[in-house]
Amino acid sequence: MFLARMVKGGKAMTKDTKIRWGWIKGMYIYTIVVAGLFGLGMIVVPETIKSSFTWPVEEPVAFGIIGSVYLAFGLLSILGLRSPLKFTPVLFLQLCYKSIWFIGVALPLCVSGHFPSYAIPTVIIFATFIVGDLIAIPFSYIFAKESKQ
Repeated sequence: MFLARMVKGGKAMTKDTKIRWGWIKGMYIYTIVVAGLFGLGMIVVPETIKSSFTWPVEEPVAFGIIGSVYLAFGLLSILGLRSPLKFTPVLFLQLCYKSIWFIGVALPLCVSGHFPSYAIPTVIIFATFIVGDLIAIPFSYIFAKESKQ
């Protein structure tokens, strides 16, 4: 167990919380590199990204929204390197939407036998993020009840 220092209302409090600092920072770096650079590519050179990954994306607005969200995750992860615990909700949101995608999109496509082969790299990348986030996120810290002071 590590001792995490939390500041509330100018007063320092201590709480025993298991925090894997290396994993948290590693996931921020992974998000910067993968999501941030990929999102930047989707916005700056969308045709290159579409052709490189053979995605049948015809709607430029939706593709741009996805790229913007990925780039936002990358930019917020830069801040996460500076304040890992403060920006943990970025990793938590990433874990949630990728898990929802697995359950709501990938799984039904697999069950129906209509899973496209071009989505296999997405499954692999999303799986690495899910596993990494599950290890890195200090859930006891996120869900700890704040004390009133």
